[in-house]
Amino acid sequence: MLDKPSSTLFHHYMGISRLLAGQLEFNAIIQAVATEISHIIPHDHMDVCIKQLDDKYHIAYESGLASAWSLQPPALLTGSPIRSVLSGEVDYLLSGDACADPRFHFDGAFSSPIHELDLHSRLHVPMKVHGDIIGALSCSCHQSNAYAMEDVANARAVADLLAPYFYAIRAAEQAKRSAIEEAQANAREEGLRLGALQLTEALEAERQRIGMDLHDQTLADLTRLVRRVERMSHATEVSGEMLEPVMRSLQQCMQDLRGIIEEAKPSILQLFGLVQAIETYLDRSVRDSGSPIDWSVCDTTDGLVDNLDNSVAVSLLRIVQEAVNNAIRHAQPTKIEVVLSQADDALRVTVSDDGCGVPDDSGSGGGLGIGNMKTRARLISAHFHLGPNARGTGTCITLTLPTGLGEKPEEA
Repeated sequence: MLDKPSSTLFHHYMGISRLLAGQLEFNAIIQAVATEISHIIPHDHMDVCIKQLDDKYHIAYESGLASAWSLQPPALLTGSPIRSVLSGEVDYLLSGDACADPRFHFDGAFSSPIHELDLHSRLHVPMKVHGDIIGALSCSCHQSNAYAMEDVANARAVADLLAPYFYAIRAAEQAKRSAIEEAQANAREEGLRLGALQLTEALEAERQRIGMDLHDQTLADLTRLVRRVERMSHATEVSGEMLEPVMRSLQQCMQDLRGIIEEAKPSILQLFGLVQAIETYLDRSVRDSGSPIDWSVCDTTDGLVDNLDNSVAVSLLRIVQEAVNNAIRHAQPTKIEVVLSQADDALRVTVSDDGCGVPDDSGSGGGLGIGNMKTRARLISAHFHLGPNARGTGTCITLTLPTGLGEKPEEA
């Protein structure tokens, strides 16, 4: 290259220093100083290769002609055409025809851009901070034998100007990544802590619920039975007629206890969703009844039931279970149908049977668990209706829940 007066070079070096001020990204630095560098070292392609902190990978930032070097994710140093400079093996690389220079083309070298961009003359110098190599400055020309040792000296001066800025930005980005990773780790830890706390609270609430159910229901029933058996023990003779109500009460206690246990187990609802939970309950209830009852569950909501909040899904399941129990115990049906559908911006759940029927919704509705069903429906803002089915026979219970009320909240 042509000799340049020292004053001219100094002017361009000062220009580079001014342009570096305030730049906070690698690419921004390259683009900002490329023109000034071209006055010092004319080039068709320039790049700065920065080593990662692990000294195993590097990233290239280009100006002028674009190549696959800057489009690749962090690449291994061992495959870099200038690995000898990045490793400190040589103090510089100068080539008059890089397309044919074996120093750039070795087994595993990522040197294809040299041929693709027709880069004949190439000049490479290390960028050092505190004596450590953090990267390399590279300039290339289409013209052969374009660079001399004077250009190597000028490139070293430019590299010395750039190195501290690139070092500081690399350290800042590493600190930012470390802070993000630490924040993510803390968030995961806090999430686990909150999850464990919520699980503990849920388990305690469940323990208290089971305790209340056992106390209010099963224990009270067993206490009455004990007193009854105690009175019978003083009788001179115990007949089968006297034992029969005791047996019925014991069977009811066992059934109630089984229900408490079922509710305490991890539910099908939690594992597989509302529809599968309803199918499982219907199948078991019909089999346990010993009656020849046909049953079906039809879901046409296109996934709407899968987005229900857990508390809403539990309430809907409990209402369906109670409706099924009523049908099997009291209506003597031959068929039970459960339909989940979506209409008029609402989720509709219907439980219908072809049994003997119950009083319609105009009455007090306090028996057969209907009061509990109404209460559960009211708590989730669902409309409850009890009446005959579409054929005018049997019973049909309809729950209507406006869409959006019972859906899970979106995650932030």
